[in-house]
Amino acid sequence: MAVFSAFQRDNPEPRGELRFRNPFELLVAVVLSAQATDQVVNQVTPLLFALAPDAEAMIVLGEEGIRQQIRRIGLYNTKARNIFRLSQELLTKHEGQVPDQRADLESLPGVGRKTANVVLNIAFGQPTLAVDTHVFRVANRTGLAKGKTPIEVERLLLERIPSPFLFHAHHWLILHGRYVCQARRPRCDACPIRSWCAWGKKLPSP
Repeated sequence: MAVFSAFQRDNPEPRGELRFRNPFELLVAVVLSAQATDQVVNQVTPLLFALAPDAEAMIVLGEEGIRQQIRRIGLYNTKARNIFRLSQELLTKHEGQVPDQRADLESLPGVGRKTANVVLNIAFGQPTLAVDTHVFRVANRTGLAKGKTPIEVERLLLERIPSPFLFHAHHWLILHGRYVCQARRPRCDACPIRSWCAWGKKLPSP
């Protein structure tokens, strides 16, 4: 697909912006990032992960200790409770390790399909797609995958994206939505896929 060839030329090795050192830290960071920016998450996780780099240490830190470390993040009470409980379940059901199966991940407190897909893709190299607000907007606006729900968009994208591009597609679409195809003022003049964008064809040339 020409769209993803263009993304690849523009950014051959895309990377997520959350900072982590192991699958557990990635899982926690993604849980924290719900309705929060990666930048804010990256500001609070260094100290949190210094205190609790794994499930066992997170349990020792305790729900109140987690809460104190993440107070700058929205919904911190709920997120602290979920992080404490998912740490308990990792220890009791998975020997403290983050599982590499979707069903196991989605059974953890605070972990939905989007979070599971991010962890499967980044931590375990699986060609999954996490449809967040950026991916949902880009897919619908460009015509790549017009769907009414995230799961519908995910299914269409997985059907349409050629397999060689699937591993990086998640990051390309998120970064494109975050920095180029923005919600209120899309930067069409800087768009590498303008030629194939259904929405862009309605705009005058820059």
